[in-house]
Amino acid sequence: MKLSGQAATAYCRKPDPNHTGLLIFGADPMRVAGKRQDAISALIGPAGEEEMRLTRINGADLRKDPALLDDAIKAQGFFPGHRVAFVEEATDGLGKLFDAALRDWKAGDAQIVVTAGQLTAKSALRKAFEAHPNAVAIGVYDDPPTVADMEQALAAAGLPAPDRDVGDALMALAGTLEPGDFRQTIEKLGLYKRGDDSPLTVADVTACAPQSAEVDVDDILDVVSQGQADQIGPVLRSLYAQGVTPVTLCIGAMRHFRRLHVVASDPGGPAAGVGRLRPPVFGPRRDKIARQAGNWGRDRLERALTALTDVDLQLRSASTAPQAALMERTLIRLAMIGRR
Repeated sequence: MKLSGQAATAYCRKPDPNHTGLLIFGADPMRVAGKRQDAISALIGPAGEEEMRLTRINGADLRKDPALLDDAIKAQGFFPGHRVAFVEEATDGLGKLFDAALRDWKAGDAQIVVTAGQLTAKSALRKAFEAHPNAVAIGVYDDPPTVADMEQALAAAGLPAPDRDVGDALMALAGTLEPGDFRQTIEKLGLYKRGDDSPLTVADVTACAPQSAEVDVDDILDVVSQGQADQIGPVLRSLYAQGVTPVTLCIGAMRHFRRLHVVASDPGGPAAGVGRLRPPVFGPRRDKIARQAGNWGRDRLERALTALTDVDLQLRSASTAPQAALMERTLIRLAMIGRR
């Protein structure tokens, strides 16, 4: 069985203890670890690890000694309660082993929880869990956190649901931070407000937020692709302050617009083109690329690539023109092309 979206989030918070196994996979190890931590904590409780009801197995060790999994599943613990056999960093080469383990599983055995990196739809490991009638497979993508995710994190930190302004501030912060950093910020807020019964305020959030939420090259490319010329300057200043050079930015922009051009040039349209990208793109970014490629069209993307090629030659030449200004002017020009 395959779960996604809110159904997957809800399941990780309250997994079914009668299920045979759970596979959590995704490209971001931090996001995968967060879902896994929620699921295992819900299954064995806070004392589960101390009572030795959790067995950890590394995927590399399991490849060397496949019997480790069966031993962990069938072993009887000293303490009563639900048991979990957790395998981390599993790979597709272990698909047959997990398929056999799921088929041999009996009531009373330890529940199998597995984490893995990004897996394709044809992955043997995914198929083993998705095809099993009593197992669950969950793909973790770069989806932005929801209001429910934010409220659950606040509740875990002992904080009440905030009013609208504070909630908006927290959601904006969640969109700029990695999941682990956002969770740490919420925990910091809980400590900051300990013993203080007054409502949470935007000032409290600002006081506990990281002093500088970094941006990356993808942020400026999204701004340009959406034609938001007025936002280019502030984002560029943040990037340059972090040490990103104009040449690095130009290379990233050329890669991004080449990808859009490939998608826009597909005979089946952007929706079909984005599905043929290699390496594949998943989650919200897949929809964003298809939308941008459709909005720009092949002709305007070719003009954008020509402009980027010209500025790339200038940046690599012996010209004394300020590189940052050249790159900013080109990005503004691209954003204006995208508006037409």
